[in-house]
Parts: sequence; structure tokens; C-alpha cells
Amino acid sequence: MRVQGRLPGCATKGVHVVLSLEIKVDGHVRGYVGEKIKLKCTFKSTSSVTDKLTIDWTYRTPGSSRTESIFHYQSFQYPTTAGTFRDRISWVGDVYKGDASISISNPTIKDNGTFSCAVKNPPDVHHNIPVTELTVTERGFGTMLSSVALLSILVFLPSAVVVVLLLVRMARKSAGLKKRSKSGYKKSSIEVSDDTDQEEGDDCMARLCVRCAECLLISFSGNVCLMPLETLPSESL
Repeated sequence: MRVQGRLPGCATKGVHVVLSLEIKVDGHVRGYVGEKIKLKCTFKSTSSVTDKLTIDWTYRTPGSSRTESIFHYQSFQYPTTAGTFRDRISWVGDVYKGDASISISNPTIKDNGTFSCAVKNPPDVHHNIPVTELTVTERGFGTMLSSVALLSILVFLPSAVVVVLLLVRMARKSAGLKKRSKSGYKKSSIEVSDDTDQEEGDDCMARLCVRCAECLLISFSGNVCLMPLETLPSESL
């Protein structure tokens, strides 16, 4: 955003100068109650950054003309120690990279308003003063529902795969038993032992499926499901 401004003290109509210090911010920022919000502000100066560079963030409530200083920078950070933003403003910028951003911790709906970022880097002091309109809201039901749905999908897909594999395995085993019973085939003692091990493995898989289903139900309630190791077959550990 390149802005032009009239020369200070110059009354000649139509005489303009291209500003040597440019500042950019996000015109509108949306945040949620209790979740940290970053207010971006970047600048470009024709002069090198020195210890004379200053940054000032101000806040104005909706429908008011009164501004409140909430952050000042000159070699060090000086967040406000009074008002509604006390102990909630943090410096997240880097002046040597042209970054003058700040963040707001524990935002509330009362923080809605207009924020201005002003930078001066002598001799570059003439510039635009862009503003950011902040809107803080509660997370709606739709947002929470989408998060729960995503978590449910992450739990449901692996569970569905395990169930399908178990059903296929049981179907094959059932078909094999029917084929052997028709042919009058008798198992040896080794095959009986193998079938016992296989049944134990199937039992573990069944318990795993039950646990996955429980996790799916828990995810719909918004809780995190941690599957204990003892529910998994010993071969997979």
C-alpha cells in the first residue's frame, strides 16, 4: 500500500510527495475469545533502522473518538501497564525485518475496536497511519462441530479398516471350516494349536474394534481418547 501525502506546511495546491515510510496492516482481523490474536504491522523505510525508531500502537473503542496507547517501542518494548490491555500485549515483531507486530492474550468481546500502528524512523517520519478493525467473537456451534467431525473421521477411518479386515478374516475362516467339514478332514494336534493361537488373535482384534468404537463415541463428546496398550495384540507391540 503506497500512500501519498501533502508536504507539511506547504500551501501550494496540487503539490504532493511520495511518502518514504510505508506501513501495511491487515484491514480486518477476526479472533475468538480466549485465543491469542496477532495484529500484523510491517513497514518499509528508506533509512536504516536506528535506536531512534519508534513504534506506537493505539486503540479506539467502537463509536468513540478517544484513543488509548497500548504499546510503545524504542529499542525496548513498553506494553501498557494500565487499562483493559494491561499485561495482555506482547511484542512479536522484529524492527530489523520491518516487522512491528504485536499480539493480544486472552482477548474478549470488549476488545473489539480499531487499532492503529504508527512507525517513525528519523528522518523518515511522514507516513500513512493504517488501522485494523478487530472483531472478537465466541466460537460458534458450527466451528466446534467441524472440529468434532474432523476428530471423528480420524478415529472412524482406522476403526472401519480394522472391522473390515476382521470380518474378511472371519469369513475366510468360516469358509475354510465348512470346506473341511464337508470333506471329512481331521485336524492334527499342531493345527489345533495353531487354531487356538489364531482364535486368541481374533479375540484381541475384536477387543480392539470395541475399543475403537468406544473412542468414536468419546470423540463425539469432545474428549480425547487414549487407547491403552493392553488393548492391542501382543504381536503388534
